[in-house]
Amino acid sequence: MLVALDAQAQAPGKERAAAIEVDSVSKRYRLGEETLAALEDISLVVGEGEFVSLIGPSGCGKSTLLNVVAGLVPATLGRVRVLGNDMTGPSRRIGMMFQSPVLLPWRTNLDNVLLPVEVFGLDRRKSATRARELLQLVGLAAFADRYPMELSGGMQQRVAICRMLLCDPAILLMDEPFAALDEMSREFMNVELLRIWEALRSTVLFVTHNIGEAVFLSDRVIVMSARPGRIARVVRVELPRPRTKATLSSDTFFHQVTAVRKAFDETADRIAS
Repeated sequence: MLVALDAQAQAPGKERAAAIEVDSVSKRYRLGEETLAALEDISLVVGEGEFVSLIGPSGCGKSTLLNVVAGLVPATLGRVRVLGNDMTGPSRRIGMMFQSPVLLPWRTNLDNVLLPVEVFGLDRRKSATRARELLQLVGLAAFADRYPMELSGGMQQRVAICRMLLCDPAILLMDEPFAALDEMSREFMNVELLRIWEALRSTVLFVTHNIGEAVFLSDRVIVMSARPGRIARVVRVELPRPRTKATLSSDTFFHQVTAVRKAFDETADRIAS
């Protein structure tokens, strides 16, 4: 078996410095008279340049964990450090992408990419040059002055990727960015994302419900339990890089997906019993 299953394999390895450090994090929400536990005692280290995916049942806290790492939501207990600094709020060093591209329909695609210029008070001329470079990178240079409604769903997500990358973030947090796409578009976007990631080597924490997607993209896949979310298993992916569309039909890929699915099912069975 080419897949390593290790519930304790949360460190990125000695060859990588830590980019994200989650230390004993719990998150609870107050709902009237009751308290909802979303996350319970999460500890995780993601190395610089590492691609890590989170999978788990709906409602297990994957998105909550991403929001805590992004500094959008404070942890109830525990500590998060990003690039060696305690997280106390949003940072330009972190780029975030959601399931919906959230493009403003009255702005051109270029102006949608440039939205962080207004948020962070950046130099527009320099940022416009960078934005056009990014649109070129994702194959949309010809659509810079068009509008989102003129693009397919996958093309809109590529614009959203450019916006996320405009400030050259060291860390990318991605919350099911391709879930709404059809299977062929999703496969194309996975290949595109890996191409961009291999060019930039940002650190990525990626949320998905799709086991095949997680395996294809990741160095490690973290399986979370049902709410309150805990890290149940960690699967180290041994697929060689670079990965291409041909990887998806390889025997190694099939065995890796089978191993992650087994870890996921064992976690679900343990909770059910």
